[in-house]
Amino acid sequence: MPEGDTVWRSAHHLHEALAGRVLTSTEFRVPKFATVELAGETVQEVVSRGKHLLVRTESHSVHSHLRMEGSWHLYRPETMRRGRIRRPAHTIRAILRTDEWIAVGFDLGIVEVLPLAAEDTAVGHLGPDPLDPDFDRDLALANLGNEPDVPVFVALLDQRKVAGFGNEYANELCYLARLDPRTPAGDAPLGPILDRGVKLIRANRDRVERTFTGTTRPGQMTWVFGREHRPCRRCGTTIREISLGRTPTQERRVYWCPTCQPAFGGRDR
Repeated sequence: MPEGDTVWRSAHHLHEALAGRVLTSTEFRVPKFATVELAGETVQEVVSRGKHLLVRTESHSVHSHLRMEGSWHLYRPETMRRGRIRRPAHTIRAILRTDEWIAVGFDLGIVEVLPLAAEDTAVGHLGPDPLDPDFDRDLALANLGNEPDVPVFVALLDQRKVAGFGNEYANELCYLARLDPRTPAGDAPLGPILDRGVKLIRANRDRVERTFTGTTRPGQMTWVFGREHRPCRRCGTTIREISLGRTPTQERRVYWCPTCQPAFGGRDR
């Protein structure tokens, strides 16, 4: 599932292929931007902000969000001419062409073309990104603690607090902290949780397979995420699953070990 490390890696590969190159043509297969053409503009850089990806030219920013199924692929022009793409053509949402490479965005949850000066309208609400070289730890920690009654799992998912942690990270960080995910953020050791999250996401950005356990063997990369009804790797207790979120429409699947992550204060809540 695309989280901050996946988007960072996509941006890194796109930057290597496109930065400094002139766009020969573009296609945006969404109604609002279907007539936009950026041919002649030079790609300055491709960067990620949390789960958002930004392709910047001198005057525009192509903003996309992968959501659950989205991805960006790079193809040589001859490959595209032969129709040898790795996902169905009807799922294409954006195409950026240069002489040497063609970037194709599939199943993008969001794709829009913004004036560069207006980029903050899309990503200005985001909290500090652990993969940003200028990551502001103090601000991120303050953000996580500014709603002390919110469950720590929900706080970790809030992109306004810290940008980049998704459902997998929130579940695994609670487990590694031996903390019930429903624990109020104000009662959680937020500093160590944040520091571990930063360390993990920075390590995972350079891996093809994300891991929290230290191994990339199939089926062994997470402690609790996606492991409902299976034994805890530490104690053997059956992993449980519930849903948790600010509202019913924002609920996400939560996995935890009742033994390794006892209810806060010893209460069975």
